[in-house]
Amino acid sequence: MKKVLVACEYSQVVTKAFREAGASAWSCDIVPCQGGHPEWHFQTDVLRLLHQSWSWDLVIAHPPCTYLAKSSAVALSMDSSRYAQMAKAREFFMEFTRLGIPTCIENPVPLYIAQLPPYSQIVCPSDFGHEFTKKTCLWLYDLPQLLPTHYHNWKAESWLLHCSNRSRRRARFWEGIAKAMAEQWLPLV
Repeated sequence: MKKVLVACEYSQVVTKAFREAGASAWSCDIVPCQGGHPEWHFQTDVLRLLHQSWSWDLVIAHPPCTYLAKSSAVALSMDSSRYAQMAKAREFFMEFTRLGIPTCIENPVPLYIAQLPPYSQIVCPSDFGHEFTKKTCLWLYDLPQLLPTHYHNWKAESWLLHCSNRSRRRARFWEGIAKAMAEQWLPLV
């Protein structure tokens, strides 16, 4: 059975998709899981877990994007202390590029000055069965690009407007994309 680590995931959306596809999938985050399966969750620093004796066949990483996303440019221009936080976030992101195993790193379109490597692909939830669009970049290492499973007429990001937990909702990953990852990549690792 293939072992899959889903880094920086508390929702367990991707973990569940890989479990349903037959993998031994585990989520890891510094906060408790909210996906209903704490028995599949490591509440720890993912870098410690990656450098322990566990051997993973595949890593899907969702590093925090607060200081790396293009959408944070205005905040960066108003608060110069965010440059140091951006540098720390970049180094954490880069840890996942050096694993030497099949890896997917997911984040929004990055700030140019963050100097992340070029992303491999941009996907949208509307290409995987959802009614909405949100540009999601994938950095793929030893993995092929995801093939769309649906083509929908998309709507503006109205699912985010006027809600109190906007940042949490934006951070939640899409079930359709998670299912496509599991179905398309698990047979290849």
